[in-house]
Amino acid sequence: MAQKIDKIYEDAIASGLLPGVSLFAGDKDGNVLYARSFGKASLKEGVDRPFTDDTIAAVASMTKLITSIAVLQCVEDGTLDLDADVKVLLPEIGKYGVMTGFDEEKNAAVFEPNYTPITLRMLLSHTSGHEYDWSSPLLLKWRASRGEAPWSGPTVEQKSVLPLVYTPGTGWSYGAGHDWAGKAIEVATKSSLDTFMRARIWKPLGIENDAGFFPETIESMKGRMADISTLNEKGEPPAVDSGGFDPRGGCVECLGGAGVFTSARAHYTFLSAVLRRDPKLLTPASYAELFRPQLDERCEQVLNDYIASSTLRTQYLGMQVPAFVRKTWSFAGLVAKEAQEGRLEPGTALWGGFPSCGWFIDRETGICGTAVCQIIPPMHPAVMALHEEFQKVIYTDFKGK
Repeated sequence: MAQKIDKIYEDAIASGLLPGVSLFAGDKDGNVLYARSFGKASLKEGVDRPFTDDTIAAVASMTKLITSIAVLQCVEDGTLDLDADVKVLLPEIGKYGVMTGFDEEKNAAVFEPNYTPITLRMLLSHTSGHEYDWSSPLLLKWRASRGEAPWSGPTVEQKSVLPLVYTPGTGWSYGAGHDWAGKAIEVATKSSLDTFMRARIWKPLGIENDAGFFPETIESMKGRMADISTLNEKGEPPAVDSGGFDPRGGCVECLGGAGVFTSARAHYTFLSAVLRRDPKLLTPASYAELFRPQLDERCEQVLNDYIASSTLRTQYLGMQVPAFVRKTWSFAGLVAKEAQEGRLEPGTALWGGFPSCGWFIDRETGICGTAVCQIIPPMHPAVMALHEEFQKVIYTDFKGK
């Protein structure tokens, strides 16, 4: 098994596709099935550091699972309610109403009011009506009409106070729900999201020195940070240094949907705890809620159509799971409702992060894994295909035992 995975990534690094990567996989009994790192942590001139299991990397949207668990901890504490109107905590959310079109002559968006409360359940399920502006043609026009760039500004509110693109609870679109959920945690607990996660998630798992939102300010982390590299405009190797690409987009607040930096070893420690349903994090009932599919039939259909609607959406959101495998969404992430032969069983949750990272939790088989690297264009198909092969080898080997 190890030789197969080694060759997959050694070849990718030799070709210039991937500067460096660290991988972990394990089973429900806490046994590590595979752990290996390859390549370099940076392609900056004059820098020669290996990519190791302790290298600190931006994991971007892999933050979302951590935030979902933090929300469920607050629900257990009684400080948050999954089904209450979040406007009490987040008065700016949804303030523009629903954007139904754009008047080209007036260079102005067309709105209708929204009377449906937005809940944390919707935010964590991507059914709240929010969509990332960079992914929505309508929202891009709205931003441009205001002289604003997409996903701009140093705060969560500046990035995420957007018009809704449908009435909450009636559709599905990928957006900043977890960024808003992170803000709700901060308001409810009167602490930063970093402080909350450090106390309630990272410290109990012994990874408090290996995870954070601003690693450049943390003595134990700042010297271990990887740099993001990029392929050319056509997505072809060889990779080169990205020239200081900022995965936070200039944000100075904790982004609950995209802001965590961590090491592969620490992320695996967290992922393994979730697979094993470690009581340090959640109660059995909360774990059940974490993995439970949240979408009704209509929203589930929208999700599947949304992923298939463009090449880019398939690339960013499909996680290399074929279109014929029906998908739904849980607070944990994307859920395959059916098996993919040789890779995963029904109910497998998986998600990724902007710099072509990915994780999976296959509860039926009893395995999980994470692949942490720092390469753009985001969720690059050739790199994500490597991670799919990694998952397949782990799955096949484990099933064969």
